[in-house]
Amino acid sequence: MNLAAAFSNCAQIHAQKIAIYFGEKEISHAQLLAASQKIAASLKGGFGVKPGDRVGLWLKNSPEFPAAVFGILFADAAVVPINNFLKPGEVGFILNDGGIDVVITDAELAVHEKELAASRPGLKFLQVEEVSFETANQLPVINCGRGEQDLAVIIYTSGTTGKPKGAMLSHGNLLHNVNSCRIVLATVEDDSFAVILPLFHTYMMTVGIFLPFTIGGSIVLVKSLHPPRAMLQEIFSRRATILPAVPSFYRMILGAQLPTPMPIRIFISGSAPLPMQTLREFEEKFRVPLIEGYGLSEASPVVSKNPLRGPHKPGSIGIPIANVEMSVQDNQGKLLGTGETGEICVRGGNVMMGYWNQPEETKKVFRNGWLLTGDVGHRDTDGYYYITDRKKDMLIVNGINVYPREIEEVLYHFPGVREAAVIGVPDPRRGEQPLAFVAPAEGHTLDEKSILQFIRSHLADYKVPRQVAVMPALPKNATGKILKTELRKLAVK
Repeated sequence: MNLAAAFSNCAQIHAQKIAIYFGEKEISHAQLLAASQKIAASLKGGFGVKPGDRVGLWLKNSPEFPAAVFGILFADAAVVPINNFLKPGEVGFILNDGGIDVVITDAELAVHEKELAASRPGLKFLQVEEVSFETANQLPVINCGRGEQDLAVIIYTSGTTGKPKGAMLSHGNLLHNVNSCRIVLATVEDDSFAVILPLFHTYMMTVGIFLPFTIGGSIVLVKSLHPPRAMLQEIFSRRATILPAVPSFYRMILGAQLPTPMPIRIFISGSAPLPMQTLREFEEKFRVPLIEGYGLSEASPVVSKNPLRGPHKPGSIGIPIANVEMSVQDNQGKLLGTGETGEICVRGGNVMMGYWNQPEETKKVFRNGWLLTGDVGHRDTDGYYYITDRKKDMLIVNGINVYPREIEEVLYHFPGVREAAVIGVPDPRRGEQPLAFVAPAEGHTLDEKSILQFIRSHLADYKVPRQVAVMPALPKNATGKILKTELRKLAVK
């Protein structure tokens, strides 16, 4: 079994049923299958894609996105979704690291083709505007020949080194996670998933593409998040039943008037901690479960959720989903008991194959068959898990991981910067925001506005610090290491 076969089988059973709602467009499962087959034929034919090749997918949310995902899989290749907020230089690194020779994109992003091709000579582009959703005229059927152990998706996650690592997810990893999610969410073929988060995100790949299209469900692909009232109206008019989002979304809609009874039966919160007050206010006002969960790209990605029928514990990431194990361990791998704090570890068929071309980095995150998440927390007497800290120096901005080291690397390229450090500060709208501290080299004067402009030219906008604080020198310990604990104290003042 593989993801493409699971989709194809389901699409043939539910051929005339709507798979994607996108504004006024309604695309059936048969049309989605036909479009994905056309993409597969193009990749295998004109683009020469061979089994095991990696194909980049650099697209904004659109009906063509899931069609391209399955098209790549039908071509026996692996999907490499690329964050569409990234700048060409950041995309170029992924293309070279992943050995990607073909990228599926759209006309808007295709303006960067020359720049990307310069960093990877011979790079080819397939623009999705060439794909239609009219049912194919008896095209020869292309079947995916990959097995459960074969690579299906590479998700690039930023590493603490500042360079992204590619988490390799097999067909089996993702099918395992889809099945677990189907069980814990009690999904049925009549469910419709509201898609407001980016589809390149590992969570939306699983619950916004693979889950609905392998159970015969549908997605309501929201065209725009603004204005919020119109977005909510679109979701409700299309009768979406499950809505995954980030905490900032739930804070935003607390003041909205939602219809009663509403079609949505489950709201899901992930990617960042959900404030306890938000959870309480939301459930009191709307009387619909708001389920907080936890996951990471390396686990396909869902690991735990608060149970659908409760109890929902505020501040908890819930209990392990079906067929997944969790534990809390100390630095030596000893299993810790109830209430003891240590690193949260995961084991199950959803756990990745490893990092692409990085065996040493892969070794670092596995111990005795357990995936080390880098998150620190504990388990209560009822088996619910709580995250209290992060080992990795990571921020979560609008539900997207941001690593300070990556920003620091850019800061050190700015003329006159002698020392640089980035920390996270709470932000009521975005969850967290980067805050940068710099110290000038002798004889230099640093200007905050120029530094911010420099960062913005190199990194995606959501990674740009809200402020750059210039100091004569950054606080350091006896060995010369910059003390971020002291910087955090300064940020609070």
